[in-house]
Amino acid sequence: MRCFSVKLLKFCVFLVFVFLISCDNPKNPIPYKYVDITLDLNKPEFIELKAIGNIVEITGGISGIIVYRSSTNEYKAYERTCTYDPECERIELNEFKDKMVHNCCGSEFSLTMDGIVYKGLAELPLINYKVIYYQNNNSLRILNQ
Repeated sequence: MRCFSVKLLKFCVFLVFVFLISCDNPKNPIPYKYVDITLDLNKPEFIELKAIGNIVEITGGISGIIVYRSSTNEYKAYERTCTYDPECERIELNEFKDKMVHNCCGSEFSLTMDGIVYKGLAELPLINYKVIYYQNNNSLRILNQ
């Protein structure tokens, strides 16, 4: 009888441990959508990306994509769907264009720090797309990682 109680206790501890781990790792509620976009940075619609710190908004992904030039040869691309409430309107840039804000849940995300959450209800950062910069022809390729 004592052996059964010890086994039951171990099993219960294991179940609690699994439950706690699953609660600490929220799953991203945003569905997967294939992305493979090439931008010719020589085109006039992408002139803003000539300067570090500037952004352009493009179609693609689920709710659109924000492309940010973070350094001379590095660009970042973020999905405009909030990781807290993907059903509500898309994320917008704030007036200073240094953060992305979701008006529904109040979450704010960093442009400069890989889309991490500054404040609000969201726990997960924005979806980051892989960006490859081709210096030889001045183009970007944006795709799922």
